[in-house]
Amino acid sequence: MRTDRKSEKNGWLYSWYGAFAWVLIMAVLWLAQGAALQALVGGALFALAAAAIALLAPWHHPTQPYWKLMTPLYVVFLLSAAWLAWVYGGPARLGLSPWSLFLLLPVLLPIFLGGRRRWVDGEQARP
Repeated sequence: MRTDRKSEKNGWLYSWYGAFAWVLIMAVLWLAQGAALQALVGGALFALAAAAIALLAPWHHPTQPYWKLMTPLYVVFLLSAAWLAWVYGGPARLGLSPWSLFLLLPVLLPIFLGGRRRWVDGEQARP
């Protein structure tokens, strides 16, 4: 029995777009404040993320493990975090230290928990 897996597709799309919504919001805020360079970089990061979300969707690459599809998105996410730190004057000004990187570990859990799975794994006939 095959399904269109609409809920899984929506989960991928809405979760990733939601994860990057703050980048777009910050870019718009910086644009409203007249900081064109910061807004341009933020907009470019959001556009890159949106393109990667659509192009790396697992139903387009059903035999690839999720970790391979999620890694570029995580790279864009980390670049977005670095952009935000740059906009606000650097990690030291934000009160961050190298130990603050441990705060990212929960964000990386999906790669470790489901990274070896593939889209075709869900195509098995369900009872």
